[in-house]
Amino acid sequence: MADEIKYEYKAVQTVRGTSGLVISKMEKDGWELVEQAQGTLRSTLEFRRPKKPQPWLLIGTAAAVLVILTIVIGAASALSDGGEKKGESDKSAAAASEKPSATPTPTAAESAATEVITPQNNPEFAALLKADSCDDANLDFASRHEGQTVAFNGSIVNMASHGDDDTRYDFLLGPGDKGPNTTVGPAFKYEDVNIFDLKLTGKKIPALVGAGDKFRFVAEVGEFNADQCVFFLDPISTGIR
Repeated sequence: MADEIKYEYKAVQTVRGTSGLVISKMEKDGWELVEQAQGTLRSTLEFRRPKKPQPWLLIGTAAAVLVILTIVIGAASALSDGGEKKGESDKSAAAASEKPSATPTPTAAESAATEVITPQNNPEFAALLKADSCDDANLDFASRHEGQTVAFNGSIVNMASHGDDDTRYDFLLGPGDKGPNTTVGPAFKYEDVNIFDLKLTGKKIPALVGAGDKFRFVAEVGEFNADQCVFFLDPISTGIR
């Protein structure tokens, strides 16, 4: 039953003659003598007392506090770990930002290589424009600078239809202003291009072009055909001058 008294029990052994003192002391502490067994030298005293009710409210409160503390400590630990990880991440990011870029800074030579090559900034090209069209300087320059951009003042030495096409042409170009009378420098060639491919620029763009016309040629370096002594270029722009 819910109201039934529950007891706790305790056995105490005493020396003969001291039982009264022990019983008195135990009773003061709430114990009740239940049985006494008298021995020759010792006596065994059996006591009982009602069990104290468990402070369930206090226990529940303590358990709740313990749970809350556990949650708080866990959250604090998680935040601490997160902070440490974030700190480590920030440090890693900072370290990464301090590392040199994967893309190296171009050297002076590399920067120069990206510039438009002209007779004024490139002695090799200046010498080439005065060399014979079959000179080894043509092959050397084409090998070293293929794909780069050159610019020079020149003129059209010859212009002919490309095959049977009436709108596409082969242009033979030379440095200087002598047109068909050019005798020095490479035999530069634009092959299989139309007038629009020349990308004419300037204040007065002519409707027609032909041998003897003078321009500022800007072109991409192609290959050199040593058998024909022809230096191929691809037009980028053609400035009227």
